[in-house]
Amino acid sequence: MSEKLRLDKWLWAARFYKTRSLAAEEVGKGRVQVNGQDTKPAREVKPGDTVALRQGAVHRTVVVRVLSGLRGPAPVAQQLYEETAESLRLRALAAEQRRMAGEPAHSIEHGRPTKRDRRDIQKIQRSWNNRWSATSDS
Repeated sequence: MSEKLRLDKWLWAARFYKTRSLAAEEVGKGRVQVNGQDTKPAREVKPGDTVALRQGAVHRTVVVRVLSGLRGPAPVAQQLYEETAESLRLRALAAEQRRMAGEPAHSIEHGRPTKRDRRDIQKIQRSWNNRWSATSDS
């Protein structure tokens, strides 16, 4: 293949992004750097370039090994790059932190009542209907 390839096309072929237009959009938003510099989707990458990218909360740093403009199966796409040891370590650490973090729903104190809460509320409301009222229409 040729010695250079558009960044957005390589990111798509390496299966970092589902579509080429999504890859171009992420590059345009500044979420992808090549050799430590912000870039444009049309920038040409070559083997040996370091690409730092963000996919949601996941940050990855990879070294371009092979160029391919064709999107193939995942095992073939993984041969297009090599993730750095530091990137692998940081991703594993982030995954461990997410795994050890508490359940987000447990931190919710207010919001929509559960079924049990709703039954308790209805029980209290029924008991209040039997009591006297503080209104002036006696």
